[in-house]
Amino acid sequence: MTSPAPSYPENPVLCRVYRAGYVESLHRGAWCLTDASGQVLAGQGSFEEPLFARSAVKSIQALPLFETGAAERFELEDQEVALAVASHSGEPCHTQTVGGTLDRLGFGVEHLQCGVHPPNDPEARRALVLEGREPSALHNNCSGKHAGFLALAKHLDVAPERYLDPNSEGQVRVRSALEEVCGLPAQSLVPGIDGCSAPTYRLPLTALALGFARVSNPEGLTPERSAIFQRITACAGRFPELIAGNKKRIDTDILRASGGRLFAKIGAEAVHAIGVVGGDRGLAIKIDDGGLRGLHAVVVGLLQKLELASEAELSLLNRWSDPVVRNHAGLEVGRIELACDV
Repeated sequence: MTSPAPSYPENPVLCRVYRAGYVESLHRGAWCLTDASGQVLAGQGSFEEPLFARSAVKSIQALPLFETGAAERFELEDQEVALAVASHSGEPCHTQTVGGTLDRLGFGVEHLQCGVHPPNDPEARRALVLEGREPSALHNNCSGKHAGFLALAKHLDVAPERYLDPNSEGQVRVRSALEEVCGLPAQSLVPGIDGCSAPTYRLPLTALALGFARVSNPEGLTPERSAIFQRITACAGRFPELIAGNKKRIDTDILRASGGRLFAKIGAEAVHAIGVVGGDRGLAIKIDDGGLRGLHAVVVGLLQKLELASEAELSLLNRWSDPVVRNHAGLEVGRIELACDV
């Protein structure tokens, strides 16, 4: 007899899409706001149910790269630090920097185990076609993280072919960092496999929000960890285009609009986390259907409703919060309505 499939929580509607005055689509989900002590300040839905955080936690996954001394040994520059915590668009500024990191480490593209997909950036995709070239693992949105994992493995004398092994020393340290920063019991996380083949873990939105509150406000951590996270968020603020991309990337736009004050990181399947640097707040969101339309509306809507972003900052994020739905001819055909209860 097969065991029943795990149930999924019945989360509330966070966003409605209307056409001709009728509801056409609903986006359900959950969200949670905490401070750096872990106190839940606001939330909606089943925010204590574990879910895969995916790429949202790259800033925490990078912690052992610094704590072991690997980043110092290999003299990682600020652009390389930004890419180590990025989900990039495969533009030349991304691929060239990651390629340079691999060269300095003594590795090549063939050592990346993240897999190959076309660049997310349309101009980069067109350039490859015009040049008659195929995409490589450098274009994978996670190649910067993998370069960092390879640096960590080399520093710890882990064979490069094992750098993603959940039981290798580097990945054991990554898992421990996630547990410690997100306030979870030791050895409580069980790995799944991410889209880039790295280990990924399920944790509640409360833990994800806490992690981002601490990454962005690390004063309560050890002095070493505080300095590391301060550098990571500073690098993201200095190079927002490296965290995501120059065109139509919400994380880059949030970083640019806030001057790095809002440290934002998206994860696959509509996970998003934002830490308020100097504001003792962490926000974590998950849209159940995994779609970006609902996620973008909820992210910017909550930044406004929770007063985490100023009016000036929100005005720079209009493209992500426009309630008007238009068709390909530019005609207004509907609207998006936020349903978050704050």
